[in-house]
Amino acid sequence: MDTSRIRNFCIIAHIDHGKSTLADRMMQFTGAITEREFKNQLLDDMDLEREHGITIKASAVRLHYKAKDKNEYLLNLIDTPGHVDFTYEVSKSIRACEGAILLVDAAQGVEAQTVANLHMAKEHNLAIVPVINKIDLQNANPDKVKLQIMHLLDVEEDDIILISAKEGVGTEGVLEKIIDKVPAPSGDPKKALQALVFDSQYNSYKGVMVYIKVVNGNILPKTRIRMMQGGGDFEVLEQGIFKPDMAKVSSLKCGEVGYLAANIRDPKDIITGDTVTDARHPAKEALPGYKKAKQMVYSGIYPVNTKDFESLRDAIDKLRLSDASFVSEAESSASMGFGFRCGFLGLLHMQIIQERLEREYNLDLVMTTPSVVYRVEKTNGEIVDIENPTKMPGQERIAEISEPFVTATMIIPADSLGNIMELSKQRRGVYTSTEYLSPDTVDIIYDFPLSEIIVDFYDKLKSLTRGYGSLDYEFKGYKPNSLVKLDILLNGEPCDALSLIVFKEKAEIRGRAIAQKLKELIPKQLYEVAIQAAIGNNIIARETVGALKKNVTGKCYGGDITRKRKLWEKQKQGKKRLKQFGKVQVPQEAFLSILKI
Repeated sequence: MDTSRIRNFCIIAHIDHGKSTLADRMMQFTGAITEREFKNQLLDDMDLEREHGITIKASAVRLHYKAKDKNEYLLNLIDTPGHVDFTYEVSKSIRACEGAILLVDAAQGVEAQTVANLHMAKEHNLAIVPVINKIDLQNANPDKVKLQIMHLLDVEEDDIILISAKEGVGTEGVLEKIIDKVPAPSGDPKKALQALVFDSQYNSYKGVMVYIKVVNGNILPKTRIRMMQGGGDFEVLEQGIFKPDMAKVSSLKCGEVGYLAANIRDPKDIITGDTVTDARHPAKEALPGYKKAKQMVYSGIYPVNTKDFESLRDAIDKLRLSDASFVSEAESSASMGFGFRCGFLGLLHMQIIQERLEREYNLDLVMTTPSVVYRVEKTNGEIVDIENPTKMPGQERIAEISEPFVTATMIIPADSLGNIMELSKQRRGVYTSTEYLSPDTVDIIYDFPLSEIIVDFYDKLKSLTRGYGSLDYEFKGYKPNSLVKLDILLNGEPCDALSLIVFKEKAEIRGRAIAQKLKELIPKQLYEVAIQAAIGNNIIARETVGALKKNVTGKCYGGDITRKRKLWEKQKQGKKRLKQFGKVQVPQEAFLSILKI
């Protein structure tokens, strides 16, 4: 098809504003799927996406649409996630498009992630098509939301389309607007091949399936291709499109979105953001790649059975193919054995990775307490980044510790402003600004230490705003602060998996709370377990898990008391010996429970 009749676009919105439902309606309207094949959230093909009710991976699909001008158009739609933890997936999709549908809920209005995704789309000069969804809801207020969008985008009221994706109202209007507003791809089919790698996944039979957008040139069967960043040369064995299932085609032309298979067996050969070119007639320069994702949270992943270490390594390599924002490196722990230190964009991202590893690769895993990356300046002037609290140098060698700060944008109802400001103060937030988007909606900005908001801040925000509040944050930089390492000792032995770096003023409260929580979670052993929280050599909190009591004198009846004393003494000695050699088992739920204190 002529490049002028191709449109590449994505749908961007806050979480739960109806992106996947609108994608479903477009596929039905254009006949990409039959009624028999249809199911809700068709592009959310992972079990986890359906269970959590969210989009985790960006998905692509090709649509054929006959417009009112009687021409047939080729539309490449990319459905994107809405949760703040998967912003990197959105950025990948935006680079493969020329336009974006900005979807806003008619009841909720403009929210934090809407604004963040919009800024990202504008940075890449995408044409924006504003759409208000869920106009069928009883509490919908499209007039108010129109004013918000007009203020945000500086557009006329006629440019905004009103739809109900659930009822299928307004789908044709959206498709017509895409053809009218979104420009065709600007590439040249006669130039040397340049294709952007925007995603990939591993197939047991065909190797790595590389998702690409052809910017210049064409891809034909048997083409000898080269990865300009990775450096590998391969021969194309298959190229195809998404219908939404993969479908083989004779060629991929300039401006099209699709996939290629070239018997690539090592996942490390493919880098998201790389440029595919013709090995015989290579392009002079690569396409601009992706900005590297900034991992916010680090945690250790260990197999419960040490024999599964190699299986875990393979699983992580394959998973990183489809998720470039997830990083890992091998490490060992005194209490856990061999495992990996992994970086995530947030706690939900971490939870999803853990569940995918356990389900898709049948692994039984233990995750250590998540922590953020601290920056330590040593007394000798050396600066090191500490992802794992166990690597923190001794207090005498530290000149200064800095922690990561983020700028958080919260869009909340005006009547909950006082409660949110109080919550922000408790979390060491530094107030920046307030802007009224409408008489009853406020955009408030704070700077926070990242460690204060990664766990339950969003949940608290939602409850204080009756579900109407929204949060988006971006990394700002490091600031020096009064921080200390808090160690947890079990029977005098430090449990490195439970070590934390905490704000000094909160250290004692945190230490007591952790000790009390562990007392509830650690099952009783045959011997007494002492739980202590310590800063350096100073013990700041202690709890004791009592030993299981066995009635060793139950078989004695009457007679001399010395017999009973002998048995009690023997039991006491046995427990003392067990305490020396016994290993205290810490249950998996303890690690996340501690973080939520």
